Amino acid sequence: MTRTGSLMAAAALAVALTACSSASSTTGAAGGSSSNAATSGAAMVETAEIGDLGPVLVNADGFTLYLFESDTGSTSTCTGSCAGTWPALTTDGAPAAGDGVDDGKLGTTARDDGSTQVTYDGHPLYTYAGDSAAGDANGQGIGDVWFAVTADGTAAAAGGTGDTGGAYGHG
Repeated sequence: MTRTGSLMAAAALAVALTACSSASSTTGAAGGSSSNAATSGAAMVETAEIGDLGPVLVNADGFTLYLFESDTGSTSTCTGSCAGTWPALTTDGAPAAGDGVDDGKLGTTARDDGSTQVTYDGHPLYTYAGDSAAGDANGQGIGDVWFAVTADGTAAAAGGTGDTGGAYGHG
């Protein structure tokens, strides 16, 4: 990567991390395709082998699901512009467990905007606007706070397939 490219990536990361730590109470689902944005109806959570991460949680369309280590328990702290980059996995009704998912670990939490976000083992679940196709895990390890979720409800090992620079803004 060129020096200019590295500087641009660092600047984008700094702006995005600031956005994620904002205290805004507005939640949006922009920034991703309709496939990885908020759901309509009951959400399905299943597992899939994603790159070198192994089996991790995905939504019904095969998009990787992430946890945000800055969340407080089951309460989401990703609002405002953060939620544009990291859309919450929302549901209308109880979420459904697919292959490899422990139904007992699925739950929900209320978001500030009144929507219902899916949780797994107490962690609110998100997709990433930088994942453009099923099987992508470009959000893995971003800012050392965003991680794909394993079937046991923990963060997937750091050093996965995620890119820590680029045009999407991370965080």
